[in-house]
Amino acid sequence: MALHIRNQKDFAAGAIYIVAGAGFSIGALNYKLGDPARMGPGFFPFWIGVLLALVGVATTLSALRRGRPAETIQRPELRAMAWVLGAVVLFGLLLQPLGLVLALVALVLVSSRASHEFRWKGALVNTVVLILFSLGAFIWGIKLQIALWPAFLQ
Repeated sequence: MALHIRNQKDFAAGAIYIVAGAGFSIGALNYKLGDPARMGPGFFPFWIGVLLALVGVATTLSALRRGRPAETIQRPELRAMAWVLGAVVLFGLLLQPLGLVLALVALVLVSSRASHEFRWKGALVNTVVLILFSLGAFIWGIKLQIALWPAFLQ
């Protein structure tokens, strides 16, 4: 009985999960694992890696099941990937000189250009939501010491 991959996307995602999970688990073996009562530094990454690999096995096997819709892997959209990667690099470069708020504005507006369905209204709403969330979680929640605005505005 030959195996037939019915859903290439799920099969590839499962394979990536298995490789990543195995990598984390194998890497964690360089640290003391301990046991559930006395966890060592490698305990958590080891078991998270095992769980990720198990999810990968389940996802990969589901791609082989009969009755699954056939989906093929399409070419990666390099343009969209470049917009998102560029936005993250730009955020890192702008965070120190411009502060969190303006760096987040740049991050969301530039990365939004990756979408085929880009609309200014949606991008601006996402910007406001991300700024409010970041202020709440990082500035007020965990009291992270990051400038909100450029030095000349403070």
